[in-house]
Amino acid sequence: MNMHEIMIEHHPFEPFLPKEAWLLMLGTFPPAEKRWCMRFYYPNFMNDMWRIFGLCYFNDKNHFVVEGEKRFDLDRIKAFLMREGIAMYDTAVRVRRLKNTASDKDLQIVEPTDLCAMLHGLSQCRVVITAGQLATEVFANTFGVKVPKVGEHVECCLPQSTRVLQLYRMPSSSRAYPMAVEKKAMFYRKVFGR
Repeated sequence: MNMHEIMIEHHPFEPFLPKEAWLLMLGTFPPAEKRWCMRFYYPNFMNDMWRIFGLCYFNDKNHFVVEGEKRFDLDRIKAFLMREGIAMYDTAVRVRRLKNTASDKDLQIVEPTDLCAMLHGLSQCRVVITAGQLATEVFANTFGVKVPKVGEHVECCLPQSTRVLQLYRMPSSSRAYPMAVEKKAMFYRKVFGR
């Protein structure tokens, strides 16, 4: 199968951009819909992002899990993100999935997100977290900065602005990333100030 025969997928979610957000979280692209337990970011129940937030903010990795079910509480998640001023989107608007996986290494970005426009719309945002290698590379290439190591950050200026942004590269929340969720949460806590 050649590249042009592989279906182009459009991002299934609207950007989640609370007006007063101080932090923008960026992944690469959602997994295929068959892996979702909700229609929102980090929708795979096996992904640990909502457990990381639970550990960092509530000292409970199951804080956002619906008890007795294999799904997250979307209403609780959205209310939490609004209250804490955390925005979410991904670094790709359109992709080709080269294999039938959710792995970044199997994604070809057809259309990257206009990160500059998004950040200009988030006037309070000073911190960006990328979760994973490809998301970090896309952001770093867009802003002309080096890719930081996991757990570290770099600074960059938002074009046509005097605003300085801090880009933090955090461990991937995927279970394929070989690190315990509690250890991943230790990295994220540094950014969240928890």
